[in-house]
Amino acid sequence: MNEPVLAELVDDCDVVFHLAAAVGVRLIVESPTHTIETNVRGTEIVLKHATKQKPVLIASTSEVYGKNTQVPFREDADLLLGPTCRNRWAYACSKALDEFLALAYHKEKGLPVVIVRLFNTIGPRQTGRYGMVVPRFVAQALADEPITVYGDGTQSRSFTYVGDVVRGMIALMAEPKAAGDVFNIGNGAEITMRALAEKIREMTHSKSPIVHVPYEVAYQPGFEDMPRRVPDIGKIRGLVGYEPRVALDEMLSEIILVALRRDRRPKIRDRATAFAGAHALPAHA
Repeated sequence: MNEPVLAELVDDCDVVFHLAAAVGVRLIVESPTHTIETNVRGTEIVLKHATKQKPVLIASTSEVYGKNTQVPFREDADLLLGPTCRNRWAYACSKALDEFLALAYHKEKGLPVVIVRLFNTIGPRQTGRYGMVVPRFVAQALADEPITVYGDGTQSRSFTYVGDVVRGMIALMAEPKAAGDVFNIGNGAEITMRALAEKIREMTHSKSPIVHVPYEVAYQPGFEDMPRRVPDIGKIRGLVGYEPRVALDEMLSEIILVALRRDRRPKIRDRATAFAGAHALPAHA
């Protein structure tokens, strides 16, 4: 992190959107020290240099709800994290600390801070490098390789299109009443990982088998996952009228089409032409 450069950038802007973080389950499990230091120190530096009353948005995560079973998650719900010996929870803990720090700056220094908890944001340029599930499933399906579902596949998520997230963040930063508060940004449509794998395989006309991989093989012994992750978006809806516009099938169509167009293998180019004929790029793209 280059603090002098960041300080100059903050001075030059009117509003700060702090989205940078160490993310992805695989990275968290393999590099917990990097995860904690990057997230906490990065947020500390941003807040430190935004004290000239620059409005700041801090991107947090639905992971902070941890093992709470009261779905859909409300912003005032208890945060129930696993034990510190399970470094899988390092990311959630680091982002919760980011939230505490940002709210402390708001309380003590009057900094206009808005915190957003994002729920599985996806889009066409997302990488599967650190374990992001949708780009990983799509890449496997397009290559006719086994689609690897971790655990028994009953764990569910609600995916949100990146454009919907951007609209929500901009709307909150334009609303003075949002300062000093926490908001979920997400999409309430829920799907299990097994059903997601089946949907992607069907949409891509893939020959891939769906293979279940135990968590201890995919990550590490004793790995704990969140069984469900669904937001209550009543708070952001009530304040700025936020509603997600893009359904999961539209999100997946765009992600698949863009992935096909980027792949230069002859077999994939033929599949891209066929897919494009049946699935026009969505108007929001």
